[in-house]
Amino acid sequence: MTRESFIELRSRFLNWKAEGKKIASLTAYDYPTARLLDEAGVDFLLIGDSLGMVVLGYPDTIDVTVEDMVHHTKAVARGCKRAVVIADMPYKSYETPQQAVETAKRLEDAGAQCVKLEGGRAILPQIEAILNANIPILAHLGMLPQHVREEGGYHIKGKVEAEQKALLEDALALEKVGVLGTVLELVKHDLAGEISRALKIPTIGIGAGSNCDGQILVTHDLIGYFPWFVPKHVKQILHIGENIREGVRKWVEELKRS
Repeated sequence: MTRESFIELRSRFLNWKAEGKKIASLTAYDYPTARLLDEAGVDFLLIGDSLGMVVLGYPDTIDVTVEDMVHHTKAVARGCKRAVVIADMPYKSYETPQQAVETAKRLEDAGAQCVKLEGGRAILPQIEAILNANIPILAHLGMLPQHVREEGGYHIKGKVEAEQKALLEDALALEKVGVLGTVLELVKHDLAGEISRALKIPTIGIGAGSNCDGQILVTHDLIGYFPWFVPKHVKQILHIGENIREGVRKWVEELKRS
């Protein structure tokens, strides 16, 4: 993987927006997945803290540690030669500006070209500290999975005027300090479009409609590798989990008959 400078990465993201071509991004947590997705042409790979659910078997992302993220980031970085490698900063790993920089540097040392953390103006000091350390950031607004327990589930954001105003102001503030772009998760579709039009940086939607500048999905959801739960916004393209289960079942039966 060729490491781009902060300026080069920023130019790449701004060009994606200016060219009007949809940005395709997926999660990866291991070497073979990263290599396959990279070869398939994905624009950037996210080592998401969603690995807590689809790889480690936790009910949500809360219990994922920095050590988990470092381990999986190293694997993905080894498998990726072309796409941008972005790593999530896990829950409680950026409580202060100093801690935020320490966590971001660990992920950068593991192979991430950029880090992602959840929140807007409330965590602006942490965001500015990371950027001042010359580490690029992809922001994350809307539904924040690291707050799912306190919110009591996953809910659409931007249904009321005050929330709409806050999300737009968050996005503009993040753009001003220099983030590369922002994920918009479970944001009301028309609001996601409004935010996308208001920004010069790209928006990456997940469950936020088609008006964002790009889309990101959990790969396991897209290819059916976690068949026990499929989010409503996902249109599966494969059913890998069912194929594995059926294939192994046949192998077991044939072996026992032999």
